[in-house]
Amino acid sequence: MPLLPANGIQLHYIEKGEGEPLIFLHELSGTADSFAAQFRRLSRTYRCIAFNARGYPPSDVPQDESRYGVEFAVGDLEALLDGFGIAKAHIVGLSMGAYTALIFALRHPERIGGLVVASSGNGSSADPSKGEGFVRGVFAHADRILERWGPDFIAEFGNSANRRTLAVKDPKGHKRYLDGLKRASPQGFAYTLRRVLGERPSLYAMAAELRALTVPTLLICGDEDEGCLEANIFLKRSMPSAGLAIMPKTGHLMNLEEPAGFNRLVEDFLAAVAQDRWPRRAT
Repeated sequence: MPLLPANGIQLHYIEKGEGEPLIFLHELSGTADSFAAQFRRLSRTYRCIAFNARGYPPSDVPQDESRYGVEFAVGDLEALLDGFGIAKAHIVGLSMGAYTALIFALRHPERIGGLVVASSGNGSSADPSKGEGFVRGVFAHADRILERWGPDFIAEFGNSANRRTLAVKDPKGHKRYLDGLKRASPQGFAYTLRRVLGERPSLYAMAAELRALTVPTLLICGDEDEGCLEANIFLKRSMPSAGLAIMPKTGHLMNLEEPAGFNRLVEDFLAAVAQDRWPRRAT
């Protein structure tokens, strides 16, 4: 099992293909395996790498809750790049992974060729008005994970409004998603929920920094992912090098729900970046 040391823990990763490095960062209920359809297509052209975040077996699951959070997530991504000797990579982040990718881009823009920010902005990370209410809900949900983890709870979580579209379009794919979630660590899941999602700053508080970010960026959002629509419009307006793609009749798990469409958007974007055809917005 391939493991890479990062900030005192071991991260499990998968790798396929040759070419420019393309790093994938999974969402809260995903793993590196969530990007199987992307690996099948994009590894023809790129060196695809994905890893399980800390708290997601077979990566290590720290027992100390203080060893989770945005700073650790960003640090783990940096450690992965350094461990592979990668000076610069394209990065695709989904939801939680998209937030990590954005923060990494703000701090290390020179290390990113093209940035794909997918299903970003759910909850208080985008909408300041949700604030304390959202955070209270996150911590209460984490408590329920620790108390109720099991098939019934997993089915309830996996059928939430912005994930149900996967079940409608691809019941077998939705079952594979739920089966993968059953292998999660409730502790790692709950601690990530509290310390990453519950404590991350709002995107709206970063407006000035986002306006200064010139890394070529593709924003992707599903039009059935209600909690993320406004955030993506805000990001599009704020980031001078961002383009926005809305996938119709699509929810939060867009790379699973519409893999061909998602892959095509990523491929076309990276090709445009390579050919210097992704201009900054005129001001």
